Amino acid sequence: MKEVRGGTLLKDRVEAWRKRQAPLKQRKNVFTSPSGIAIEPLYTPLDTETRDYSTDCGFPGEYPFTRGIQPLMYRSRLWTMRQYAGFGDARKTNQRFKLLLDAGQTGLSVAFDLPTQMGYDSDDDAARGEVGRVGVAIDTLKDMEVLFDAIPLDKVSTSMTINATSAILLAMYMAVADRQRVLHDRLTGTIQNDILKEYIARGTYIFPVEPSMRITTDIFSFCRAHLPNFNTISISGYHIREAGADAVQELAFTFADAIEYARSGIRAGLAIDEFAPRLSFFFGVHNNLIEEIAKFRAARRIWAGIMKRMFDAKDPKSMMLRFHTQTCGSTLTAQQHDNNVVRVTIQALAAALGGTQSLHTNSRDEALALPTESSVRLALRTQQIIAHESGIADFVDPLAGSYAVETLTGEIEKRVNVYLERIEMAGGAMTWIKNGTFKSEIEESAYRYQQSIEKKENVVVGVNEYREKDDGMAEILRVDPAVEKLQVQRLGETKVARDGNAVDRALKRLQHAADSGENLMPRIYEAVKVYASIGEITGVLKKVFGEYR
Repeated sequence: MKEVRGGTLLKDRVEAWRKRQAPLKQRKNVFTSPSGIAIEPLYTPLDTETRDYSTDCGFPGEYPFTRGIQPLMYRSRLWTMRQYAGFGDARKTNQRFKLLLDAGQTGLSVAFDLPTQMGYDSDDDAARGEVGRVGVAIDTLKDMEVLFDAIPLDKVSTSMTINATSAILLAMYMAVADRQRVLHDRLTGTIQNDILKEYIARGTYIFPVEPSMRITTDIFSFCRAHLPNFNTISISGYHIREAGADAVQELAFTFADAIEYARSGIRAGLAIDEFAPRLSFFFGVHNNLIEEIAKFRAARRIWAGIMKRMFDAKDPKSMMLRFHTQTCGSTLTAQQHDNNVVRVTIQALAAALGGTQSLHTNSRDEALALPTESSVRLALRTQQIIAHESGIADFVDPLAGSYAVETLTGEIEKRVNVYLERIEMAGGAMTWIKNGTFKSEIEESAYRYQQSIEKKENVVVGVNEYREKDDGMAEILRVDPAVEKLQVQRLGETKVARDGNAVDRALKRLQHAADSGENLMPRIYEAVKVYASIGEITGVLKKVFGEYR
């Protein structure tokens, strides 16, 4: 047992301290983290004495990567500042991209509208009223060309938040690179391509689970050969968290999906070290600073262990958890919207202290509408101030060794592994998707959180405490209803101008590929290059694969 000065055992000193503070009044009877982990009033070396530094913490850039995946982390290179943007048509979004790049953003992140995500053209009845609303409308390669006009793809990395139609958007991105005379092996960025979480938490699926997984692994194989520097998937815990999961569930459910993708890649004939280094992740970050930092540190350790023990990965890059972080929209409030600047600052700080590779900071007005230019610029400036003025980027994992942080890191790891064992015993993520267990677990967590707010066990400033009259934002971004009409018109003009016979031939070859089991990416790439639309390509695949109901 560790001793302190005077020979008194530390355990005895701690027990004496607890007795002295026991009569003192506390703000609450019980303190817990948002994930239900008990928060003690005091943490000491006793709480971490069972931890082995080499196996549990280690060194930055070395297994198990608890302290970061790069040896010097932000001392070498700051995280990528990648603001999520997209609204209206391609021209409007291109202007927003250029504004952000001029303001110092270091990577692009594209938001697509719902019709694009769901595989509908803008002139489809199902798209009515949704064109350009929550992201940019993309129907054909023509839109993609405008979206990236005068943006050199060999100098800017691009993340695309797209899932069911990810293969089509990736093919369009490649075709834009062709027109810029940029070789495909020079392209860097990420395609989200995480279809499993759509069945769990978000709902923008098109095809049944099995053919959707085939498309995902087709992208793995194709990119390995043709886009070696492009991340083939961004396995998303963010949307799971936004649906109501707590921090432990976010990690557990995301890693359960990741295990399924790894197995799918192996079944497709790929060795684990051939595709695992290009797997990436996407997490949310909430307001509880210490729990969120511990979550990210635990996540790296858990993923390293999964790759090493479950899949016998040999390449250290296969074991590195590379992730993008977004501050969580569900934590923002319409009431007293300026308070959101503070919330986002805390969340961004947690992401940076937790070792993220890239970061999006939400704008203060996103609980009300799409963000204005001034709000977007302030959100980016928040990251820049943290990076350049706070001093935290000068340290590698500066909170390592904190008794509280290390204890919480270990507790989160333990609880995530318990969840993963449950999921594995039930048959894996696919089983939990099909029987609805993921959904029910998330719904129960969301209900508990909402109850805690209504009972004022958790205070949300401006919502259940410290209320005041709020006049709202003076300026709100509104998408012009004329965008939809213009987008439909441009789509019609593209269809008239293109070679219809070439489109028909390309779609027939795509249908044959879908029927025969060959890799779909080359045929999709051919189709987009002759200006086949998203709706036409998706329609062919629906004929073969059917739709998920």
